[in-house]
Parts: sequence; structure tokens; C-alpha cells
Amino acid sequence: MPQPPRPTPGDVRPFPGAAGATVVPRNPPPRTRAVRRRPQEADISTPIPPASQAFADGFVAEDDALAAARVRAQEVGIGAVTPGAGAALRFLASALGARSVVEIGTGTGVSGLWLLQGMRPDGVLTTVDVEAEHQRLARTGFAEAGVPSARVRTIAGAALDVLPRLTDGHYDLVVVDADRRECAAYLDQALRLLRLGGVVVLDHALAGGRVADPAQRDVQTVAVRDLVQSVTEREDLVPVLLPVGDGLLVATKVTPGR
Repeated sequence: MPQPPRPTPGDVRPFPGAAGATVVPRNPPPRTRAVRRRPQEADISTPIPPASQAFADGFVAEDDALAAARVRAQEVGIGAVTPGAGAALRFLASALGARSVVEIGTGTGVSGLWLLQGMRPDGVLTTVDVEAEHQRLARTGFAEAGVPSARVRTIAGAALDVLPRLTDGHYDLVVVDADRRECAAYLDQALRLLRLGGVVVLDHALAGGRVADPAQRDVQTVAVRDLVQSVTEREDLVPVLLPVGDGLLVATKVTPGR
């Protein structure tokens, strides 16, 4: 039985059993694979203007108890998280439904007050500081804010002596605002303390802009820079570096290779 002629490029032939027709293109385009292009500098949005950064950092207002705790920090000459960084801590505690939080570096209670605002009503903040006087000032602030004493556990002592005594896998959130030279050791302890899905936060992760400047090689800056880099390479963490305050390095603890 003779076979029908094969269509040549450009021919139109009726489709068997249908009213339509098929077209054979003269020069069909070759199949190509999508290529993922690395973003160039022109693709990246410009930095936030200082006025916008200031607006964002003050977006959530501090109450009287927080303002008083901030004044105490200034009086004793220690730094405290900015309102924007504090609001971010409150947000994280709230999003996690945090019941158990560890804070390394009590200060005068500024960050602790922000955390307590976001935690569950029955949540307990364990806050560690080597300076007992700072913790006394922080307890004053907690009392002024009406925080029940049962919701805050203050422990005076060196963090690397205290943290090993805390329970493995028990905590929802660990916040580090202490000696930058020991930040890698704090991260190791934080990962032991956190449950899966828990979050670790390192404050001052930009070190006043020094971390982003490779020419800055002082011990503290190098320690933070190395930690920031190492966190991006770990399979048990999902990290983000937030340019709020002096920088918050935030990472969620996950199952490696998930």
C-alpha cells in the first residue's frame, strides 16, 4: 500500500481525524537550557538611606520601662540593643511562641524586656552575665515593667561556665550579646541548648561596619567575621544577616541535609 508523502518544512497537512492542521516550521529553534545568571551590582537595590534606616529602627516605640533601662545602660557605660533590634527580638520570640529563652549578656535588661514582651505569658527568660551589678539593675527594670519574678532567672557568672549546666535541646531561642572573641564557643553552646526549629541570634554582627571591611583585622572583628562566614557553610543552620541596629545574625537549627 503506498505511503502518504512526508510533510516538508513549511507544508500544512490535515491532522487525521480532526478538522485542524499541523505546521512543520522551516527552521525549528534549538532546545536550550535556562542559565541562572549571578546578580550584577546593577541588579542589587541601592542601600537604605540613613533617614530610612533611622525611621525603621524607631518604628516600634519603647515604653517607659524600656526607656528607663536604656538610661541605666548609658549611666553604667554599656551598650544596649537599638529599638529596631529589640523589636526584631520580640518578633522572633513571638513567632516561635517561645517558652524558654537563654540570653547571654544581661546588660541592664533592655534586650530582656523586649524578649519578654514577645514570649508566651508562661515563658521563662534565663539571662547570664558576668557582672552581678548589671543584673541587679536589670531586675529593677523587670520589676518596673511588672514582670513576675518567676519569669526571669538571672545567673551571674561567665557564660562558658554557666551554659554547660543548662539542659540540652530545651530552649526555643538563644540570644548572644557578649564577648565577641568567644562568639564561636557561644554558638556551639547555643546549638546544644536549642531544640530543632529553635533560633540563635548574635547581636552586633556587623561590628559598626568593621565586619564588612576586610582591612579591619582586630581580634573581635575577625572573630565575628569568621563566625558569620562559618554559619553560611553549616548544613544544620538556615541563616540570615539582618542589617538592623548593629546587625543581627539569625539562624534556625535544622536537621543536617534536610
